[in-house]
Order: sequence, then structure tokens, then C-alpha cells
Amino acid sequence: MIVHLNGRYLADRDASVSPFDRGFLFGDGVYEVVRAFDGELIEAGRHWRRLERSLREVRIAGEKFAAEQMSELALRLLEENGLKRGHAIVYLEITRGSATPRTHHFPPAGTAPTVFAYATPFAPFDGQRINGVPIILAPDERWGRCDIKSVNLLPNAMAKQAAVDAGAWETVFVRGGVVTEGTSSNLFAVIGGVLRTHPATHAILGGVTRDVVLETARASGLTVDETAFTVAELETAEEAFLTSTTNDVMPVVRVDATVIGSGEPGEIARRLGTLTAHS
Repeated sequence: MIVHLNGRYLADRDASVSPFDRGFLFGDGVYEVVRAFDGELIEAGRHWRRLERSLREVRIAGEKFAAEQMSELALRLLEENGLKRGHAIVYLEITRGSATPRTHHFPPAGTAPTVFAYATPFAPFDGQRINGVPIILAPDERWGRCDIKSVNLLPNAMAKQAAVDAGAWETVFVRGGVVTEGTSSNLFAVIGGVLRTHPATHAILGGVTRDVVLETARASGLTVDETAFTVAELETAEEAFLTSTTNDVMPVVRVDATVIGSGEPGEIARRLGTLTAHS
């Protein structure tokens, strides 16, 4: 695999990051994941705007990371790895860089950020979408700035493993009885005929696919309400689905032991999945 590291394109086996990199020592960095199909980046502008915001919020100098530059980087990785046909994923991470001695405060001004990226093939989850997936719920014990796409993902990783252990597709977090989001997805529910999802506050990461689905739903005449819902409301919803760059629109048919709706993918999830399909 050819990867990008600090302006160089090289084999992954030849790429190395300093053990003093703040991404390694502190999780001091942000990232983005972009889908591609037949060599075209999907919703790249939205992804780069979110990256710019994350960099700004954590005070990593972002002037070097213009949208055009990021797209060129991603497209070159697709080319270098023979991924100009079919589905692929591009992962991009930017940390505050490497500096010694290790200090909790920021390193000296002028410390260069570390920029790492790679591209891999991707197989869409078509089979899962046909049947829908089960999810589980867990307390939301993450930090208060979930709107920043930080590489600090230990709570998410632990919760995702809990889903795997339970034979579920995803863990969805609950804070104060209110459903927030999944470990790597946003959650929608149709409650009383209204399509609802948690508003884009600090409690969730505003997903790119979430935004596309909201726009598509409104344009297609659906009633949409960006208002949080409770666990009890979710359990009585007519249908529910997850959204993310890799999930697309993923119907949810069970939450813990509770069957959602008819126990099959709902009409709205199927319709929005068709309207927002990436290929």
C-alpha cells in the first residue's frame, strides 16, 4: 500500500511516525474519512469543511490544509493504489506534531503538524441494508466535545466492541435518558410520522451523511425535526436507521431486545437509502 506521510508518498512499510508524536502520546489530533466511487470523492467539500472546523476548534494551524490540497492528496492515493474503479475509502489524520520533552501544553510555535493518509478498497454493506441490523444502547461517557472529529476514540472503540460481543451492528449512546449517536454513526427515528434526529450540538458529531439525509428528506416532502428523543420514544418508533460515510442509510430493526416497527427495514429508510446511494 502507498500512503502519504508529511508530503511524501511511500510504501506503508517505509512510513514511520516519531514515538513523541502528540497523536500517539495524547490523542492530540483530528481525522476525516471520505468515500470514493470510480475515482470520484463523495461529498469531499463537506468533509474538508468539517476537517477545517475540527482543526480550528483544537487550535492546530489549518491554513496549510486547503480543500483543494486535501482533494489532490486523496485522489493521488486512489491513483497510487489502483483504486480508480469501484468503492474506496480515504483516511486522513492530522496531529499537532512531534516535540520533546513531552508536555501537556502545546509544543513551541512552528512545530510542524503530522499529516498521514491512506486509501483502501471498500465493500458497501448491501446485505445488511436489505435485512436491517440490531443495535445496543450504552451510557454516553465520552467528553463534552463530540462535535470535534478527534482521534481520541477509546470510549467509541470500547462501545463498538461491546456491540460486536453482543452480536449487534452498533452501540448507540444515551446521555440522561436521551439518545445521542452511535460510536461511528448518527441515528434517526420515525416517531409519530416525523423523522427525528439529535440536533447538531456539542453532544454529537455532525455527520456528512446525516446532513445529506436531512436535506434529501426535506426535499422529498418528509416532516423533519432535529429534536432529541428518549429511549422510550426510540423503542416505540415506527422505524429507525443509522447514517455514516460507510453505513450510508442502514435500517435498524432491533434495539437491545426491543423490535423496532415491523422488525424489517422501514419505507422511509429504504426511500432515503435509494435517494442518497453512492453508486
